[in-house]
Amino acid sequence: MTSLMLQSVKNIWQQAAHNAFTDLIAFNGALWCVFREGSDHVSPDGAFRILQSTDAVQWHSVALISMPNADLRDAKFSVSPAGSLLLLGAAALHDKTRCSHQSYIWQSADGIYWPEPQAVGEPNIWLWRMAWQQKLYAIGYKVGQPRFVRLYNSMNHKSFTAVSDIYSGSYANESALLFETDGTALCLLRRDPEHGLFGISQPPYTRWHWQDSGCRIGGPQCVQLPDDRLLACVRLYDNKVRTSLCWIDRQTGKLSEALALPSGGDCSYAGMVLQGNTLYVSYYSSHETTTAIYLAVVTVQAAN
Repeated sequence: MTSLMLQSVKNIWQQAAHNAFTDLIAFNGALWCVFREGSDHVSPDGAFRILQSTDAVQWHSVALISMPNADLRDAKFSVSPAGSLLLLGAAALHDKTRCSHQSYIWQSADGIYWPEPQAVGEPNIWLWRMAWQQKLYAIGYKVGQPRFVRLYNSMNHKSFTAVSDIYSGSYANESALLFETDGTALCLLRRDPEHGLFGISQPPYTRWHWQDSGCRIGGPQCVQLPDDRLLACVRLYDNKVRTSLCWIDRQTGKLSEALALPSGGDCSYAGMVLQGNTLYVSYYSSHETTTAIYLAVVTVQAAN
């Protein structure tokens, strides 16, 4: 059985009034963390702060991305096959005359200089996370009625084409998406206030099999370990609200809590990077003072 050991947790940023909604990636020999800075959990002034670290200890701000006409939310990283750093995020527009939300993608050669973004997807569909399987895929959810979740793909990471609606029927929204080596797609999907769902699909990803995860979740992210186990990081709502690492049973779709990270209150929205047997987890939490960005270092140990 694979075990998890928490090695360290470090507060790496708390300079804004509200620091939240992280993602984490390895790029150009360093770790990069992106998150939203704003005056509150929901406020018109959200911007993307990007931190870089070469040792996972000392972190430095290298970029701040903002839009004068929008609150930027839920930034997610990816690296293109050509080696550029991609950043996907949603703009909650101040002027809602035409639409309330629009997703954008930024592209950078070095992670420091970020040219103007490209609008992607469809208005009022919030693209939430990217994953590569020959093409770039992203899952988005409809803001407002009717509720549905839609899968997109892109050949050039500049425009996204709808593949299929993959879920409808309740308020499903945030998602974690990954692809196995044989092309199987796996998705951990948040619903409110119902339990989350675990979905599996085969190419061309138009038909999905969904299973109840057994618990309510928030801000999902997951990675596949070398031994094929699936490890998620989510917000759990039972008893004390917390950010936790959980195993996913691919046969039943059920989540089982493995390691609760120091957290509470307004928290979760993790990024995960696995390097060897070391798992780096970025997340935010309000359990100490204000909402702050944390980095947990976890050893993933497999028993003989």
